[in-house]
Amino acid sequence: MAGGIAGAVEALSCQPFDTVKVRMQLARSSRRPGAKARGFISTLVRIASRETPRALYRGLNQSLVGIVPKMSVRFASFDVYKRWLAGGVPGKSTLGDTFLAGLGAGVTEAALIVTPMEVVRIRLQAQHHSLSGPLEVLRYRSAPHTAYTVVREEGLSALYRGVGLTALRQATNQGTSFTVYQGLKNLVAQSQPDLEELPSYQHMVIGFISGAVGPVINAPIDAIKTRLQKSRLDPRKSSYRRILEITRRMWRQEQGIQSFYRGVTPRILRVAPGQAVVFAVYERATNLFESYRGAVVDDVYS
Repeated sequence: MAGGIAGAVEALSCQPFDTVKVRMQLARSSRRPGAKARGFISTLVRIASRETPRALYRGLNQSLVGIVPKMSVRFASFDVYKRWLAGGVPGKSTLGDTFLAGLGAGVTEAALIVTPMEVVRIRLQAQHHSLSGPLEVLRYRSAPHTAYTVVREEGLSALYRGVGLTALRQATNQGTSFTVYQGLKNLVAQSQPDLEELPSYQHMVIGFISGAVGPVINAPIDAIKTRLQKSRLDPRKSSYRRILEITRRMWRQEQGIQSFYRGVTPRILRVAPGQAVVFAVYERATNLFESYRGAVVDDVYS
């Protein structure tokens, strides 16, 4: 429950950064001398001016619908895996247990929620279409319409395009994020032994730092995954073959290694503040729920 609340706050705060990130990752630039890919600010301004600011929030409804179950699955599975790795003993988990539990949580959320959610969201965000003309018709008009169109034209399996890459990205994200967060939280708590609970702003700072690590590590995975999920399904080619083709084209025909890190700035701006909000809200909501549960138990036995 706490994870779902945190996720909803994150989605409302950071959707424009994700839209800019997707556009930058899908942009193709040549390797001509002097050629330069469009940056974060220029991409944001271009979308807002040519397609109206509403385009920055394209896919928001789908993100809000998906973020609550995603965060709920993430934190619930993380707690289950961590308890299992610690042998069911509360408070006995190590940072190694935290990392493995984070990996498991990332794979779980990718398989159950994230992959189909991102296929739909990326198809919506990738549309270069002006919203200022009321008579113009978008190919994908909403999240349900996008899902219906993709399944009708490409089959149900199209919603799970890139599930392996998504699982790898989510696993590295959550493994590093939970580990860095827990490690920094322990250090900060040890430096302030008089505090029973860290204030929310400290949870936010720690969450921001932990959230910035993942995007730097797995930016190439995310860039390839975005290209794969945006493209239409070709039954003649396996996902493995498509991944190799995308990787080869990005390396040879675009800007080499730089093309794999295109969009990393808005992704950090999207993920790091999001993680700051998520962890702060999660810690606060968890404390409130535990206090409420404790008050109910006291009333029952009083």
